[in-house]
Amino acid sequence: MSVQGKTALVTGASRGIGAATAEALAAAGAKVVLAARSGAAIEALAARIRTAGGTAHPVVCDVADAGDVARAIAAAEALGDYALLVNNAGMIEPIGALAEVAPDDWMRTIDVNLKGTYLPLRLSVPGMVARGGGTVINISSGAASTPLEGWSAYCTSKAAAAMLTRSADRELRGRGVRVIGLSPGTVATEMQRTIKASGINPVSQLDWSAHIPPDWPARAILWLCGPDGDAFAGEEVRLRDEDIRRRIGLIA
Repeated sequence: MSVQGKTALVTGASRGIGAATAEALAAAGAKVVLAARSGAAIEALAARIRTAGGTAHPVVCDVADAGDVARAIAAAEALGDYALLVNNAGMIEPIGALAEVAPDDWMRTIDVNLKGTYLPLRLSVPGMVARGGGTVINISSGAASTPLEGWSAYCTSKAAAAMLTRSADRELRGRGVRVIGLSPGTVATEMQRTIKASGINPVSQLDWSAHIPPDWPARAILWLCGPDGDAFAGEEVRLRDEDIRRRIGLIA
């Protein structure tokens, strides 16, 4: 599909991949609902998008709260032609040994990374089906398939969310809704600063220059919204793949 004139809901829109994606979608003509816990950050982003001539509506939202998610989706549906959901919200903390991390902290990561992917998907799909279809892009991670020391909550939640992508595709592809996973690799965002500061596992040892800029995943999402996305329904697109980078136009 073309995003021109469509409404997109982006979770975790206050910074990093979410903010870059919201700006890219708005620049391509989409009406964007910005969902995040930081009201000040999404208000500022909405102002930048409007100044550039785009349409943006900020909604303070905890993606693990069904009421908050329902309000964000209602805002998207009110703008009309709600056809794109980007499940980007996620957290890496707590980083630490499984036996030492507090259970409540561990479960909060499951709530945000898994429940926070399920709820927007679950509450968006009925309307998308009724309107004739849509695209859901779940931001995944190499941690969904590779265990890493100190990341038990993150790896577990991302693995579960990847299976949710595959399961949803089985149910929704025939009803006009594409559900696609995007594994961007390491991205130069605040999450990487948290990982670096932890000093745990090889990812924390990477030089900052090894990380891709947030606009690369944003451009990949725009690409997946088009006809090229059809081939990846139910799959995970790995942005580390140089062939994928070339097809998107990120590298020569």
